[in-house]
Amino acid sequence: MEYFLMARILLVEDDSRLASLVQSYLTQHGFIVQLQSQGDAVADHCRQFQPDLIVLDLMLPGLDGFGVCRQVRPWYKGPILILTAKQSDIDQVLGLELGADDYVIKPVEPRVLVARINALLRRTKTPAPAEQQELQFGDLMLKQRAREAWYNNERVELTSYEFDLLWMLARHAGQTVKREAIHQQIIGREYDGLDRTVDVRISHLRRKLGDNAETPFRIKTVWGKGYLFVADAW
Repeated sequence: MEYFLMARILLVEDDSRLASLVQSYLTQHGFIVQLQSQGDAVADHCRQFQPDLIVLDLMLPGLDGFGVCRQVRPWYKGPILILTAKQSDIDQVLGLELGADDYVIKPVEPRVLVARINALLRRTKTPAPAEQQELQFGDLMLKQRAREAWYNNERVELTSYEFDLLWMLARHAGQTVKREAIHQQIIGREYDGLDRTVDVRISHLRRKLGDNAETPFRIKTVWGKGYLFVADAW
């Protein structure tokens, strides 16, 4: 299994016993982990620590996890992994809408948590020099090394997950990209038929890129299969 040695993780959890156990396990696997138990202190801690990834509980004193996402996502570009006992679909969708990249239900096997963390970190690695670095479709420019999207000469603010999803679709412009392939490559696990993560992110991309929510013409849904990036719609 691939590990990202020395990657910095901010673990936001108010259950001190659980936080200590998770910190110990992640540290054993080569991560640098700092703890924070107060939701309203996460933003300052994040600015000081500059974590590569945040593991975020939802039920927190001071400010809940949803509020933390609202507060940090406008400027924090790393992955956010929600770790919570709340199993509601509404909570999952809301967390993703607010900028989380993945959602794990407690209790979770420690090795599964590490696998999810590595999958998120893998997506943010610098691409190999041989890989194509830029893609352009009319007024849309994607820059892989800088992880930036520009549309009509304005930078589009995308989360790490959103950029990777858009890049994957754009690299396969004119082809249907299967939902299962997106889950395996972008999320790092098999599609279980219920996960709403990709649906939410596609909705975000459409909104940010001026696509029509009701009848999209740039990123089309191919029902029962996946999504199609239309190269000549830009």
